[in-house]
Amino acid sequence: MRCALAYAAPIGVNGIMLPYFPVWLNSLHFSEFEIGIVLAIPLIVRIIAAPVVGAIADRLQERSRVLFWSGGLSLLTAVALYSATEFWPVLLIYCLQAAVFAAYVPVVDSIAVSGVRRWGFEYGSLRVWGSVGFVVMSLLMGQLIGLWGGRVLPAVAIIAFATTLLAAYVAPRLGPARRNTSLGGVGRFKGLGAWGRIDLHLIMIGASIAQASHAMFYAFGAIHWQDEGFGGTQIGILWSTAVIAEILVFFASGIIARRLSPWTLMRFGCAVAVLRWVLFPIPLGFWGYFLLQSMHAFTFTFLHIGVQHKLVEMVQEDQESSMQGAYFFYNGAFLALATFGSGILYRQYGAASFAVMALAAVAGLLTIALAARLQPQRSGGGGNTVDPS
Repeated sequence: MRCALAYAAPIGVNGIMLPYFPVWLNSLHFSEFEIGIVLAIPLIVRIIAAPVVGAIADRLQERSRVLFWSGGLSLLTAVALYSATEFWPVLLIYCLQAAVFAAYVPVVDSIAVSGVRRWGFEYGSLRVWGSVGFVVMSLLMGQLIGLWGGRVLPAVAIIAFATTLLAAYVAPRLGPARRNTSLGGVGRFKGLGAWGRIDLHLIMIGASIAQASHAMFYAFGAIHWQDEGFGGTQIGILWSTAVIAEILVFFASGIIARRLSPWTLMRFGCAVAVLRWVLFPIPLGFWGYFLLQSMHAFTFTFLHIGVQHKLVEMVQEDQESSMQGAYFFYNGAFLALATFGSGILYRQYGAASFAVMALAAVAGLLTIALAARLQPQRSGGGGNTVDPS
């Protein structure tokens, strides 16, 4: 339960900031160009900061200390944003917030993965509370903005960031990381541990490329549905359908993981993503898109669970935060590239460009398949087995 709160608080913050921060910027009368800059530069800061802070966390006697610093400094930046109204102060403060908050979720992931390794916890049953927190906070924030407008966001953000301090206080204390000398690997460079494992990096890169196939949808999905004639309520339902599907899979992840290997989860997620984006440009009507949105259970959740289970198998505890930060970096970098490309494609080809995202899913699938081929055969240690499924 303590780890569940550690997920719900920071991802709940994302449920406020990701959908509604642009609304607040618009309420300050920033131009479209200024809004784009304020959103883009902190994204770069975030993906650089996460692996760096993750590496620092791995060198501490207690990883949860990072959560205190991350939550506390982020709270200070939220307070600073409350009085900021001009472009340059907002940009600077938001960049600082991106830097100090970037590692919070990766470190929580590393703590949860340690629980999976040490005590057999189900990763999905812990991570699901992050998705629940996201939905609850985004719905609540939507209601508050409807009542008081975008200017209410900084005050709510202060309260939300304060909950991350509470989550840091109750987060599990695991002590020094344990080492398993039986963990082997391919393409491994002495002294680098997991950082030197080519197969592990290919898994994270492949999954990140496949996840980046969502970029076109995140940027232009609602616009496409508006062009199809859907109203705001229908669009809201379709967005919620994806998150609810994600939550259901996380709840059932223990059963799923006992029946499907991590390789199968990742491959299936990529394959469904290919189908989802090939079909997306077709006028399917509300119920057709409802079914496509339900596929998010596979295109995001199966992939994410598969990667986390491989990290359990392949990474030493004393590098878990570093690897979670690396995975965060790969995700952010490929998503940013795909989002940039999506803008160019959508301007030129409109809805037809959604099908191009299927190529990203194919590329992710091929990269994961290469990683599977590079994994050594069973050699007596965990994570050294090629799964034929």
